[in-house]
Amino acid sequence: MISVDMLLGIAFFFQTGIGVQGNFFIIYLFSFLFFTGQRLRPIDLILTQLAVANSLVLLSRGFFQGLATLGMKNVLDDIGCKIVFYLHRVARGLSLSITCLLSGFQAIIISPHNPRWIKLKARVPRYIMSSILLSWIFHILQNIPILKNLIGPRGTGNTSETKEYVYCSVNVTGDISASVHVLVFSLPDAVCMTFISFTTGYKVYLLYKHHKRVQQFHTDSFSHRAFPETRATKMILLMVSTFVTFYLLNCILTGIMHSMTLKPWLVHSSAFLAACFPMLSPFVLTSSDPQILRYSSAVHGRKGPCNE
Repeated sequence: MISVDMLLGIAFFFQTGIGVQGNFFIIYLFSFLFFTGQRLRPIDLILTQLAVANSLVLLSRGFFQGLATLGMKNVLDDIGCKIVFYLHRVARGLSLSITCLLSGFQAIIISPHNPRWIKLKARVPRYIMSSILLSWIFHILQNIPILKNLIGPRGTGNTSETKEYVYCSVNVTGDISASVHVLVFSLPDAVCMTFISFTTGYKVYLLYKHHKRVQQFHTDSFSHRAFPETRATKMILLMVSTFVTFYLLNCILTGIMHSMTLKPWLVHSSAFLAACFPMLSPFVLTSSDPQILRYSSAVHGRKGPCNE
């Protein structure tokens, strides 16, 4: 009979494998088109960076979490633990920031064609690269203080002063440090989540108005067909609701873990939820963006045999 730990290990490896393949497909697709001189959309750079961040989340958390559930907790020493945990925190923050950037960029693109918005639409693509670069710098610097509190499973420490996260342990901070931690890490996340919610509501509102306007010009014979705006609205809601749901559940579990003695099911559940959006994101993006499918067809058409 398969043990619970074995099932958890299989689940983590399956989640990591599927998610990494999906995100690597996005990275490979846009990289291939870029290096072959194809003209890409400004949003494609955002999608590529989101795929990179999601891949790092999966590889730095899901893979090692799977090893730990199979009993291999001592794979990492102190240095390895610091590197993996640090990469996970940076990648997690990047995933949130770039999703925020993506949501804002989409809201601007579909905004009304009045002079004010037209000027903003023309300027936004020039700031995408700098926004992504600033996101990387911010999260790299933001997570540096975490390094001093991490101890690998091979390290020693007073168990009453540490919390064990399967393959790493974290020193428990005092009240002042905990308050600073909440301010430094929770406030930017809360701002991003608020912005994502606002821009998503704005996009759905614009698409709904456009759908109603277009619907007036359709005859009754087309009344039961699915409009493109309806499909776009559903995909936006699906992606954002997926992100927000898993992110909030993970935050709740993380808060519980900081306030009580850690239990294995809490650690495993938090790790699994943290990797759900990075796993699903490339498939939601591919299904909601027809241009990605066209890119894929063009790439496979180039690499395939010539039809004579």
